[in-house]
Amino acid sequence: MSAGPSAAVDPQSLSPRRTAPDPTSSRPLAYGPPVDVHDLPTPALVVDGAALEHNVRTMAAGRPGRTLRPHVKAFKSTGLARYVESTGGHRSFCAATLRELEGLAAAGIGDDLLLANETLDTDRLARLVGTADATVTVAVDSAETVRVAADAGASVLVDVDVGLPRCGCAPEAAGALAELARSLGVEVRGVMGYEGHVVGRTDRAERARGVERSTALLRRAHESVGGDVVSAGGTGTWDLHDSSTEVQAGSYLLMDTHYAALGLPFREALEVEATVVSSSADRGWAVLDAGLKSFGMDHGDPTVPGWRVFFCSDEHTTIVPAEGGAPLPRVGARVRMRPAHVDPTVAYHERLVVLDGDQVVEMWPVDLRNW
Repeated sequence: MSAGPSAAVDPQSLSPRRTAPDPTSSRPLAYGPPVDVHDLPTPALVVDGAALEHNVRTMAAGRPGRTLRPHVKAFKSTGLARYVESTGGHRSFCAATLRELEGLAAAGIGDDLLLANETLDTDRLARLVGTADATVTVAVDSAETVRVAADAGASVLVDVDVGLPRCGCAPEAAGALAELARSLGVEVRGVMGYEGHVVGRTDRAERARGVERSTALLRRAHESVGGDVVSAGGTGTWDLHDSSTEVQAGSYLLMDTHYAALGLPFREALEVEATVVSSSADRGWAVLDAGLKSFGMDHGDPTVPGWRVFFCSDEHTTIVPAEGGAPLPRVGARVRMRPAHVDPTVAYHERLVVLDGDQVVEMWPVDLRNW
């Protein structure tokens, strides 16, 4: 797999014996002897390259081209975004923060960039519109955010409340916002709505019913707004949107245990490599060097295949034997941990280490973190 053009590591920086790369480097390991993941410091955020490629190609087959707008908030990396662009063939991207869109624009990734969120930062949005070699669109749900878009020169999607108590205007208010935007010279491209309250429901039929209720509200709003774009959905509902022109999905790329429980056709590609720093058969537990500061915990504890998580603390996770599972690992052993929520987990780390088996083949910086 290739992440696109990038400077190679100086082969002279790697000795004839296997040597760990500079962990601050974002460059692919194109030269030198193989570098094993076990040579990297832990905790390390690792990606199964084969699973990632499967996920990209599976989604591209089901939602090709502009019928998918990959959501960068899930992975926050221009390296991975470039891989999605080149391998999946997607040129439209969306993001949750201006920082994410600024990074995509600076890297020349995508030609249609959507801030799928409201912003009141006129100056920053205007700079982005003025410098990006792409169409820049922003979500709006109030007169205030419409005026920000007008002052910044951005296009808009009217953000509609389709059941998630977060951003979005009432469906019956969408038409008036579109009229205001057009009166101010703003291009109204259409509508968007996120059914985040149903995307994680484990029963597919229940998810489908929830999507239908939400899209009915979005279609009603679209009738009064107009435009070519009806943007909705996420990884959990990626194949349930017959009436939307595009789906905003991002977690499908790396996945997590929360989404894995839904029976989706995507593979868990993301894990945290940890080291056993303490182990006591007498007391019945072992301790890993990755804890609360390595995982998004809002969807629950990470999973450690073969053992049971007892509890997580700031820098540690304590594991105990699972019924019928493996004995406690020895001190110094390496253990893989699977996150329950990919987005905040990625945001805790500085780089994604892409693996072919145990061999490191790429390092992508998580360069779109922060705000």
